[in-house]
Amino acid sequence: MRKSFSITEIAEALGGQVEGDNTLRITGAAEPRMAGPDDLALAMDPKYANGLAEGKARAALLWEGADRAELGLEAAIFVKRPRLAMAGVTRALDPGPGIAPGIHPAAIVDASSEIGPGAAIGAFVVIGAGTRIGSGARIADHVTIGARTVIGADALIHSGVRIGAGVTIGDRFICQPNAVIGADGFSFVTPEKSGVEEIRESLGDRAQIREQRWTRIHSLGGVEIGDDVEFGANVTVDAGTIRPTRVGSGTKIDNLCMVGHNVTIGRDCLFASQTGVAGSTKVGDRVVLGGQCGVSDNIFIGDDVIAGGGTKIYTNAPAGRVLLGAPALKMETHVEAWKNIRRLGRLFAQVAELRDAVTRIGDGAAKGGSDADIRTDD
Repeated sequence: MRKSFSITEIAEALGGQVEGDNTLRITGAAEPRMAGPDDLALAMDPKYANGLAEGKARAALLWEGADRAELGLEAAIFVKRPRLAMAGVTRALDPGPGIAPGIHPAAIVDASSEIGPGAAIGAFVVIGAGTRIGSGARIADHVTIGARTVIGADALIHSGVRIGAGVTIGDRFICQPNAVIGADGFSFVTPEKSGVEEIRESLGDRAQIREQRWTRIHSLGGVEIGDDVEFGANVTVDAGTIRPTRVGSGTKIDNLCMVGHNVTIGRDCLFASQTGVAGSTKVGDRVVLGGQCGVSDNIFIGDDVIAGGGTKIYTNAPAGRVLLGAPALKMETHVEAWKNIRRLGRLFAQVAELRDAVTRIGDGAAKGGSDADIRTDD
């Protein structure tokens, strides 16, 4: 049976104001059109008014200035920042994964590891030697945690996550299914200078093409992750070569993102899906990278940079810069450039017209000059 909450309890948790029957209880949240009588309808904009009429909600989270009675609701909650309120509502109503407290009999936990009080370890979890799991941590089924790894308090690690050896993770870490943390970095070297190294120096010119073989550089540095970090499904974060790959506190990384070896990411960054950051790059605090952004290796991205989806960053980006495009440009420069590109067809047509006009004038002048010469001779 789902847990129920009174309108008063929800409003107090959100810092909102109640209008109507504050004793009404709800068990879930829904879009207005889909809401049932026990749901809190999330109708935070006037565009949802019709949806409320079509649905069966008795209570709703409403936009400022809405008329509860006119909308046919028994109760309403008003908040200053509705989208922030959604975070509170969904947190209160999320039951989380059903991981029983304690260690499941099917888990394999090394005797030298330490499991904090109140931790829940699911079926088929494997925890290596010398690993420490913080109090209240919840680890779902089929998770693998390597030796000498530390995971802080109140972590939530979903099914199928792989965490390598020598990884350090702070408190309240959330990790979605099948993420991989601490795999070896993609780091190889050739006995002689490779073609890639030559091209970096010459920007494309190759004096000689020769055979080359790759030798692995092993990853000894591990990964360090701060507090309140979240990883989406299938995120991969490679271990550092000698020093750790680092992800700062409060950073959130979406599904299918890749963080290369030796990368340092600052605090409270936000990376959308399919973003990749190549090795040894340093990313500042509060950097936002939209979906499918690509960041080259060995560069620096300053604090508070925002890059729109699909942006490819090949060189250092100063703090506060807003970027778009491939290669990355200031957003206003990129927008203006594409306006000009859209005008090229018309510009070419105008140039062709001008060329034809100039040609006609030139032909006329040439003819006139010949006639004048003939008259002079006469």
